[in-house]
Amino acid sequence: MSDASRISRQLSLCAVMETIVHFGPISRASVAKQTGLSKQTISEIARLLENGGWIRETGRTSGHVGRTAVTYEIVPDAACIAAVDLGGTKVRAAIADLSCNVLAELVELTDRRGGVHVVRQITRMCREVAQHNSIDFEKVRLAVVGVPGVPDPKTGRVLMAPNIADIDTLDVAAMLKQELGRDVFVENDVNLAVLGEHWIGTGAGVDDLAYIALGTGIGAGIMVGGDLVRGSAHAAGELGFLPFGADPFEPESQRIGALERVTATNGIKARYSQLSGNECDVPGIFDAASAGDEAALKVIDETARFVARAVAAICAVTGPGKIVLGGSIGSREELVHRVRDLATQCFPRKIDIGVSALGTQAAIAGAAAVGLSHLHATLFSGGVPGAEIALPPPDVVKFSGAIA
Repeated sequence: MSDASRISRQLSLCAVMETIVHFGPISRASVAKQTGLSKQTISEIARLLENGGWIRETGRTSGHVGRTAVTYEIVPDAACIAAVDLGGTKVRAAIADLSCNVLAELVELTDRRGGVHVVRQITRMCREVAQHNSIDFEKVRLAVVGVPGVPDPKTGRVLMAPNIADIDTLDVAAMLKQELGRDVFVENDVNLAVLGEHWIGTGAGVDDLAYIALGTGIGAGIMVGGDLVRGSAHAAGELGFLPFGADPFEPESQRIGALERVTATNGIKARYSQLSGNECDVPGIFDAASAGDEAALKVIDETARFVARAVAAICAVTGPGKIVLGGSIGSREELVHRVRDLATQCFPRKIDIGVSALGTQAAIAGAAAVGLSHLHATLFSGGVPGAEIALPPPDVVKFSGAIA
């Protein structure tokens, strides 16, 4: 087969597979209308995909005059992806299929020892979440891991991750690949979250988008023109290091970040203790504010003011069409409405601020998106440029979580 014929064949295969992924169950005649390919070509490709276990007959068309036609759909669990969201306090591991259904999910507290212990925790959880839900781990073709820091593509280390000890001393990607026996892609967790929100969440269809996560830390995932912005050192969006909040010249600000020191979990708790003389966790502080506690109200007001300044900074640099707030603290309505009000006071143009529709699943959805894109490229494109399968649109995806 000539190169031209091989490329044409690969493009046709991807076009047929994409149409079935997006519109199945669908007949061959309908695939022909969608792709412009001949019925003979579609029949040959459908047979190839069916023999490979990627699609299956699902029935016949009905309600039409004349002969019925066989319809096809993808086999969702023909291949799976391990999607992991590593946080400073919790690890979430999930298995997603080709339809982006989360078949199983497991959540644990992050191993406080950090380093190699966290890497081993991730590999164990990936295998356990499959085993406990009777999913053949051989079907898991790759893993996508979100981390709360900056993955260094040269060394595999995760930098600027102060909430997980010693993770900056390891080649995390290489260790995970060795222990899982699969290709592994390591990405910043908030970058994955913005990809998830852009695909099927609050930011769907908004190509200039920013997602701000506030919880154990603070960070942003930023998209410009539909592309993720990583920066030369892959550290774009590290909002915690914006030079306000705490003194940016203090050594602690070099380690954690001036803004993160005052807006994230530990900063909020410390500020409340300073004002009230009492120790309290963050949910308790929000509860106290609802009951009229002046110290708690002051802490939330101050936090909202800092977040609004971060929102304005992003808007001044990238001009997003929408900002999505998320994270265990950032998505709380008490904070969101304050940020909306304050943002209009420190930026001259209207800012569209929404709340994450995916919640704790945002990074998992983004990991599934990255995983599906890589999986499609590996399985079907054959390395041919332009032969790729687009992710299904939001109205087709039925993304759902399943707690193990």
